This record gives sequence, C-alpha cells and structure tokens, in this order.
Amino acid sequence: MRQFLAAAILAATGTACLADTVRILDASAKRQGAGWTISVTLEHADTGWDHYADAWRVEAPDGTGLGQRKLLHPHVDEQPFTRSLIGVMVPDGADHLIIRARDTVHGWAEESFRLTLPD
Repeated sequence: MRQFLAAAILAATGTACLADTVRILDASAKRQGAGWTISVTLEHADTGWDHYADAWRVEAPDGTGLGQRKLLHPHVDEQPFTRSLIGVMVPDGADHLIIRARDTVHGWAEESFRLTLPD
C-alpha cells in the first residue's frame, strides 16, 4: 500500500510540474527588410517574480541560435501573451525555424515549436 501511495504522489507531482512549464501556443514570421520579425504567443501559469516565463529563443533548423527575446517581468494577469523580436537574420535556404521557451523554475522547456517560414 505504501508503494502504491508513493507512486501516486510521485505521478501527481510530476504531472503538476509539467503543467507549470511554459507552452508555445503560436508563432509567426514576417520579412522586414533584410531580417525577419518573429512573434511568439506563450502561455504559462506565472505566479509572480518567483515563477514566470522569462524568455524565448529562435533557432535555425540546425540548432544555431538566431536571437532571444527576454521577458523582464511576470505576466500573471495577461495569459496567453504575444511578444515579438525584430531583425532576426535567417540563413539562406532555411524553410523553418525552431522556437523554444523558458521559465524561471524549469529552465528551457523540452517541447519546441516548428515555425514554417512564409514564401
């Protein structure tokens, strides 16, 4: 019985932690001059300065970092929310980008978002 109870508590705790990680709901890209403006919509159960979504980054298909948008404060009452990063230089021939997000407790989320670039 103890092992069952311990397993149930561990499973519930693990699920709760995953629920508190930042999620990327949507992203878009718009060419502007020589670069791109990338807009990303995040959802996270921000609780205040101790736990909030604090950044997202843009990567080339090969994982090379192309830019990062820091989020300087919690968005407790603004969920989901969208922020943009301008002037992202995308390598020639890239047809998509990878977006990753982070929060102050869990770090970079395992789940990423594939953003297909418009023609």
